[in-house]
This record gives sequence, structure tokens and C-alpha cells, in this order.
Amino acid sequence: MNQDVFNIELRKFLKQVGVTSQRAIEQAVAQALAEGRLSGSETLKARMVLTVEAAGLTHEVVDEIALD
Repeated sequence: MNQDVFNIELRKFLKQVGVTSQRAIEQAVAQALAEGRLSGSETLKARMVLTVEAAGLTHEVVDEIALD
């Protein structure tokens, strides 16, 4: 395995995950606010599950996102 190539590819993947996930959350929250399903003062429970099947990896991150 070429460690440099792996690190570059991993960073590209994580950047894509971060950017697209943030965009998806922002759009979902904006829509929920517009539809009145959220008031804007909630703390949202969030969960992200990462899997890399070939490596036998399942990694879960659970946290909260405060809106106010």
C-alpha cells in the first residue's frame, strides 16, 4: 500500500463527506423550519454511520446540533 496515496484519497473522501453532509443538514433544517416542523430553538440529535465493508469497519458518531 502506498501510504501517501491512501492519505490523499482518505482526505478527499472525508472532505466530500463533510461538505455534502453539511449541505444536506442545512437544507433539511431550512425546509423543516419553513414547514413549521422546527421552531429554531431545538437541539437536534444527529447520527452518522460510516462503513468500509472491505475493511470490516462500521464507525458511528452520535452528537447534538444546537439551533439556538
